[in-house]
Amino acid sequence: MSYMAAVITVSDKGYRGEREDTSGPALVELLESKGFQVVYTAIVPDESEKIKEELVRCADEKKIALVLTTGGTGFSPRDITPEATLEVIERQTPGIPEAMRAESMKITPKGCLSRSVAGIRKRTLIINLPGSRKASVENILAVIDPVMHGLDMLYSAGSADCGAAEKR
Repeated sequence: MSYMAAVITVSDKGYRGEREDTSGPALVELLESKGFQVVYTAIVPDESEKIKEELVRCADEKKIALVLTTGGTGFSPRDITPEATLEVIERQTPGIPEAMRAESMKITPKGCLSRSVAGIRKRTLIINLPGSRKASVENILAVIDPVMHGLDMLYSAGSADCGAAEKR
């Protein structure tokens, strides 16, 4: 099944046109290569209300299945993407950022510094990714296959039979 996706870049400099967004387009390309229909992209400043507005728009109005944010997950005082995300999601999915951090730690010890979160709002899965092109792609590649299975469960008519495929 093909799902709609969105990519939201969170960057003050990108929003002001002072820095080229490379992570957003890289994520769009990756998602499309995995069969997603990327129907929405945006660049917003590191401002909680703007981030929340975009997440709510994607989930509630556009009914997009997967929303990836890139940027705002570090230690800088303006890095508030995880906090904004936590304010709009209804259910956390902690295994996704845990898996991304574990995979990042194999590449760099700094991977443990990511504050990314993930969660569900209605039928939309929201995942925070780092702001760098390299790290954002590495992080989503670490979880994209399970994420696609998770979307199948999220969009199933009832309870998904997770063990059925393993029993065959």
